[in-house]
Amino acid sequence: MAGHSITAIATALGGQALGAGDIVVTGLAEPATAGPDDLAMAMRASYAADLAKGRARAALIGADMDWRALGLEAAIVVPRPRLAMAGITQVMDGGPDIAPGVHPSAVIDASAQIGAGAAIGPFVVIGADVVIGARARIASHVSIAAHARIGDDALILQGVRIGARVQIGQRAILQPNCVIGADGFSFVTPEASQVERIRDSLGQADGAVPPQSWRRIHSLGAVVIGDDVEIGANATIDRGTIADTVIGDGTKLDNMVHVGHNVRIGRDCLLCGQVGIAGSVKIGDRVVLGGQTGVADNLEIGSDVVTGASTIILSTVPPGRAMLGYPAVRMETQVAMYKNLRRLPRLAQAVAELKKAVFKGDETP
Repeated sequence: MAGHSITAIATALGGQALGAGDIVVTGLAEPATAGPDDLAMAMRASYAADLAKGRARAALIGADMDWRALGLEAAIVVPRPRLAMAGITQVMDGGPDIAPGVHPSAVIDASAQIGAGAAIGPFVVIGADVVIGARARIASHVSIAAHARIGDDALILQGVRIGARVQIGQRAILQPNCVIGADGFSFVTPEASQVERIRDSLGQADGAVPPQSWRRIHSLGAVVIGDDVEIGANATIDRGTIADTVIGDGTKLDNMVHVGHNVRIGRDCLLCGQVGIAGSVKIGDRVVLGGQTGVADNLEIGSDVVTGASTIILSTVPPGRAMLGYPAVRMETQVAMYKNLRRLPRLAQAVAELKKAVFKGDETP
C-alpha cells in the first residue's frame, strides 16, 4: 500500500495536522494493534486509552484530546471524525485489482459497445447491444445480458448478474454476487386463491379451495439504477412487470437486501442488511430501513422515514416518521408498549397479593 504523509492526509480531509507532519503512514489500525507505520483511529477518549498498548506514532484524534499527552509524534484533528473515516478510507483504499483492457477469456458480443478506458476481467460475458461506460471496471465472472447499460466509472465486482435491459448509472458500485434484473415473483391462479380470500376477509378462510395451479406473470420491465448507487453482496433487485423497478441516485443497499418488482425507491436512501421490500412499494427520499425491516406490497413510505431493526410495515407510513415493531407503530409508542409489557409480571404479582389480602384465601367475599 502506498504511503501518505500526515500533512497530505489532513489536507485531503479538511483537517489540521499537528506535530511531525512529514511522518508517512501506510495503513490504518485500531490503537491497541497499531504499528509505527499505521495511523491509529483514536477519535474518542475510550479508543485513545488503548494507544499505550500499540506502537502508533500518529493518530486521528478528537478535537478535545492532547496529542502530546497521548505519547504521539503527530496527530490529525477533524471537525467530524465519523465523516473523516469516509475520506481517509477512500485515501487508503487501493481498490480491486482489475487489469486495464479486456481479458482474453472475456466473451463479448460483437454489437456491444465498450467505453474508453474500461477494464473487463476474466470470464466476463457481455451480451448483445450492451453499452459499457467509460472507465467502468468489471471484475471476473460477471454476466451482463442483452441491451443493458452500464454508466461511466461503474464498479461491478465478482460474480454479479445483470439482466436484460437493466440500466445502471454512473459511479455505481455492485458488490459480489448481487443479482440485478431477475424475474419478479408474481403469480396468479385462474380463480381466487386462498391468499386472496383471506386478505379480503381479514383472516377468515371460507372453506376448501378447489385445486388450482399458479400461473406466472412475466416481467417485461427492467431495473433502472441511478448515479452513485451501491448494491451489497447477494442483494437482489427484481425487474418490473410492465414498468421498471427504480432505485434513485445515491441510494445504498446492504448485503442480502431484496427489492421486489415495480418498487420505486427515492434518492439517498439507506437499506440495511436483510431488508425485504414486496412488490409495487413506493419509497420516498432519504428513507433509512433498519436491518431485517419488512415492507408489505403496494404500500407507500414517505420521505425521511426511519425504521428500527426487524420492523414490519403493514400500512402506509407518512413522511418523517420513526417506526418500530410488528406491526410497525411510532417508535416512541413501541417503546412505551414494551415498557408496559415488562411491567406485566409485577402487575400480575401485585394483583395476586391484593386478591389474597381482600379475600383472605377465600374465592368468595
